[in-house]
Amino acid sequence: MLLASAAALFVSFMLSAETLRLARKPNQLLACDINSVLSCSDVAKSWQAELVKLGDLSFPNAFFGIAAESVFVTIAVIGLARVRVPRWFATCTWLGGFAALLFSYWLTVQSLFVIRALCPWCLGLMFSTTIQFMALSHATVTVQDIAHDRRGLRTYYRLNYDLMVDVVWLLAIIAVILVKDGSAIFQ
Repeated sequence: MLLASAAALFVSFMLSAETLRLARKPNQLLACDINSVLSCSDVAKSWQAELVKLGDLSFPNAFFGIAAESVFVTIAVIGLARVRVPRWFATCTWLGGFAALLFSYWLTVQSLFVIRALCPWCLGLMFSTTIQFMALSHATVTVQDIAHDRRGLRTYYRLNYDLMVDVVWLLAIIAVILVKDGSAIFQ
């Protein structure tokens, strides 16, 4: 979880830097503008890139990613120390990770099917958030023993069946992206 969270934090910083670069020079191509499908600029200029608005002021999603991923890095360090946290904290952490995953997938679906452009940094964030959530789920059950009254769930994680499901999950995401835009990505 620490590696995935650190990667997501790094990507959030890079996305924030690209957003600021685009704000300074709106017509400039960004380093992650590779072709018509792999285009950070197209994604960054969409309304989906800035969901929080206060009057005329809008905040890029990447800025919130910096805050959220900093928290997940801290929680991962706590987990590596094998500190048992209160059940409510473990549950809230898992729910926060699930919310981050859902938001990341919503943005990816928007990129794939509405904006019709993929931001390489955003894809990196989606994959690192996915791996982060997988590790968080595993740790929530095995380290924090959140499922102490659910023997089947504990067995599922103890025998690492979740790792097999995780690999299939990641391969399915890659397959969807390649089926949707594979030929255009590699042009």
